[in-house]
Amino acid sequence: MSVSQLNESIKGLLEGQFQMIWVKGEISNFKPHSSGHFYFSLKDKNSQISSVMFRGSNSRLKFRPKDGMEVIVRGRISVYTPRGNYQILCETMEPVGEGGLQQEFEKLKLKLKSEGLFDASRKKRLPFLPFKIALVTSPTGAAVKDMIQVLSRRHPAAEIIVVPSLTQGERAAADLLKGLKLAEKIPGVEVIITGRGGGSLEDMWCFNDEALARYISSMEIPLISAVGHEIDFTICDFVADLRAPTPSAAAELVCKNVDEVKEKISQSRARLFKNFKSTLFQKNMLITQLSKRITDPRKKLGDMRMRIDELMVRFERSLLNSISSRKEKIRNYDQRLSRLENNIKPLKDKITFLNQSLLKAQEVRLDKNKEKLSSLNDQLRALSPLEILQRGYSIVRLKKDGKIITDHSLAKKGEELEVQFDKGFVDVEVKQSKLKR
Repeated sequence: MSVSQLNESIKGLLEGQFQMIWVKGEISNFKPHSSGHFYFSLKDKNSQISSVMFRGSNSRLKFRPKDGMEVIVRGRISVYTPRGNYQILCETMEPVGEGGLQQEFEKLKLKLKSEGLFDASRKKRLPFLPFKIALVTSPTGAAVKDMIQVLSRRHPAAEIIVVPSLTQGERAAADLLKGLKLAEKIPGVEVIITGRGGGSLEDMWCFNDEALARYISSMEIPLISAVGHEIDFTICDFVADLRAPTPSAAAELVCKNVDEVKEKISQSRARLFKNFKSTLFQKNMLITQLSKRITDPRKKLGDMRMRIDELMVRFERSLLNSISSRKEKIRNYDQRLSRLENNIKPLKDKITFLNQSLLKAQEVRLDKNKEKLSSLNDQLRALSPLEILQRGYSIVRLKKDGKIITDHSLAKKGEELEVQFDKGFVDVEVKQSKLKR
């Protein structure tokens, strides 16, 4: 059989066996063509099948299909014999809900984000111009060739080490994890790039592995994630230190263009040389000015010695004058002290005489005061009413208020009186009050 005959036989078998079917799956790699036809894949966790929905059928849809959407389609199997491909020709489509893989992706994304694995504070800075770069990717894909080409052009001196790894399939996540661990153990590696070209969600699913994401977040060496095209994101993109939209872009980000760096160095060297020349000229000018102000140190030393001798002579002269002046003052003080001692003796004698005279005068005055006091005391005693009581007289008082009675009219009948004698008191009561002549 020829190839065409074989494909025709297969076409007859498949299209005859599956004339009209209902299929549930998740839309992936959705591409609306300019002709109006929809090309996409329907997939589940383990398999996928190509699908097409022509413009006449999709014009009746009430929603816009997109990647990750779970749908139920009705159609028939068709075989495209020129390529030997089979596919579903969809006539109707109904949405079921968000696809299982997309739900799993969003769930893991939310979990790791809540743990802080996406925080910008965790991101490590890339080295300025790394000289040893590890690429953890498929060694046969177009991505690795693009990265090597860009790195070699931008930084020819860099050493590029390719760590082979699967980037698609069930074992890809474990193989990528193994490759990253191996790359970290290579001595001198400064930065690591991992990734692959674009593809459907299931093609890149290995980069959504939780264990792989956690290991990337704990790596000591900076890592760039370059998975898919600009619109494709994976969990590895979020936990990596830098996300590049494509592998080629990752290579451009990790290495500065050597020619540009050389140009900047040349410009910096020119500015540095110019600044150095300007500074050197200014310093030379300053040295020249200062040199004119500097005299011969031997002459300066001689002048200082002469100045010291002059100051010593002036100091000695001043010291001798000060000593002589102080001696003269001491002699004057001695003479004045002698004169004071000669004058103080008559003063002492005079003070002694005055003290004696003052004592005699005080004694005479004291005797006179004693005589005067005695005379006054005799007079006081003569005037005292108590002296009169000794001669037989008495004092009469009202007992109620102690008022002295000097008139009989003050002593009324029945009034109680108190009579004071030279010795003692007597209480009496008035029987009759009259005036006797």
